[in-house]
Amino acid sequence: MESITRLFKIGLGPSSSHTMGPRKASEEFLARNADAARFEVTLYGSLAATGVGHLTDRAIIDTLEPVAPTTIVWQPDVFLDYHPNGMTFKAFDSDGNVTDTDTIFSVGGGDICREGQKRSVGETIYQLSTIKDIMRWCETTGRTYWEYVDMCEDSSVWDYLNEVWKTMKEAVERGIEAEGVLPGGLGVRRKAVSYYVHAAGYADNLKSRGLVYAYALAVSEENASGGKIVTAPTCGSCGVVPAVLYHLSTSKSFSDKRILRALATAGIFGNVVKTNASISGAEVGCQGEIGVACAMGAAAASQLFGGSPAQIEYSAEMALEHHLGLTCDPVCGLVQIPCIERNAYAAARALDSNLYAAFSDGHHSVSFDRIVEVMKQTGHDIPSLYKETSQGGLAVIK
Repeated sequence: MESITRLFKIGLGPSSSHTMGPRKASEEFLARNADAARFEVTLYGSLAATGVGHLTDRAIIDTLEPVAPTTIVWQPDVFLDYHPNGMTFKAFDSDGNVTDTDTIFSVGGGDICREGQKRSVGETIYQLSTIKDIMRWCETTGRTYWEYVDMCEDSSVWDYLNEVWKTMKEAVERGIEAEGVLPGGLGVRRKAVSYYVHAAGYADNLKSRGLVYAYALAVSEENASGGKIVTAPTCGSCGVVPAVLYHLSTSKSFSDKRILRALATAGIFGNVVKTNASISGAEVGCQGEIGVACAMGAAAASQLFGGSPAQIEYSAEMALEHHLGLTCDPVCGLVQIPCIERNAYAAARALDSNLYAAFSDGHHSVSFDRIVEVMKQTGHDIPSLYKETSQGGLAVIK
């Protein structure tokens, strides 16, 4: 597996696969065609179907057009075999001749690759790539998941995770203060500030739950408005892990050092899914985004509360298992309905998963790795109209 720093990307929303990935692909193509007279970019499948709502065209045009005029061609009914998020770049000279062409795929979490390449294009630094093997290492050595991260990564990972945590906190705090209507035309009002204020009027248990909702809404609304967030593992699911960690940090006074260790643990679980299945909503549905974010949040919470390696694994397994089959059906292709509310519910479910596992000894019937396999197969079996194309489910309700 590659570094967890490639899972936690700091950038602008609203979509890791539809905004971050295309922007990165545009930058790569531009780097070798800086003298082009004109560009043409064809978007296929999911990228074309929901590209306007996800600002895909803006991410590409803003990158290429300062150099040369850029045309976007939309092909929502054409799905390339390798991945639903395909795009073909063409560069032209002043005589109209094609001087370069490249087909690139945005495979989730802001990552891009070409057909035939490994999805994970970073350096392999983790020799173990299943939770079963990593948990066995933990039990054999008496250590836990974050210590496996510490052993495999270089020391700079902690500085990077500190920047991740800082960005997450800032997104929560900006989102709690922001008011008004989110861009995109759906008329969705920001709710985080309302939930935050209302939570203060309830007794401790309900207040706690209300605050978790508020924090998740805050980050998700920041993402929907194109704000600075962290993919955890994607933009569309970026509110879950920050909500869990911010809530536990402020309510339980966990130190930043312990929060960073929890982030490392969350990263291991997200990385295993990214390596062995997918975190792309266009490929496996929202189970690969919100489901994985919930698993990461559950693992992080269990780590903070002193869960054993088996209890941490159980927390994550339960969180992902109970999101199996979740479709990706954004209304108008915007990362707003139902995406924002899903972040709030998943953050609460992550804490519930931790609590449930904490009452157990960690032993259970279905492993996290098995759930990852099932999620991957389920995602492949889900019809494309339920995978970030806005052609089915909630996206077509009048």
